[in-house]
Amino acid sequence: MKEIEYPIKGACQCGNVTYQLLEPPAMIVACHCKACQKLSTSAFSITAMVHADSVQFKGKMSEWSRVADSGNISIAKFCPCCGNRLYHFNPSEPEKIKLKISNLSDTRIIRPTAHIWVAEKQDWYKIPEGIKVFDKQP
Repeated sequence: MKEIEYPIKGACQCGNVTYQLLEPPAMIVACHCKACQKLSTSAFSITAMVHADSVQFKGKMSEWSRVADSGNISIAKFCPCCGNRLYHFNPSEPEKIKLKISNLSDTRIIRPTAHIWVAEKQDWYKIPEGIKVFDKQP
């Protein structure tokens, strides 16, 4: 398999918001919480934990926020045209971004190293062996 080269380009569904991921993520998680199931319209959502300086965005984004189960604020950034989510962040830790990497041009990096909120996992989905598993937020 060809080595992954950075930067990797990404974009929302309509292409009005684009970005470049400049370096590999610190970690990639599959979140099975009910909020992520709604977000992804699937069994889980894939998120890459990256440093804010390792991503360059272009285009206008809107935001929406909610209080997470931890009590922290989760702000979602998304394209106002197509509604595609690009990332989430906690305003108390703006240097950390939870990037929604399914919209990268090269998705070979999507290999979750952990599955979180498996207490809310769909029964039919089987987590691969050898992956870290957390009932809730680690």
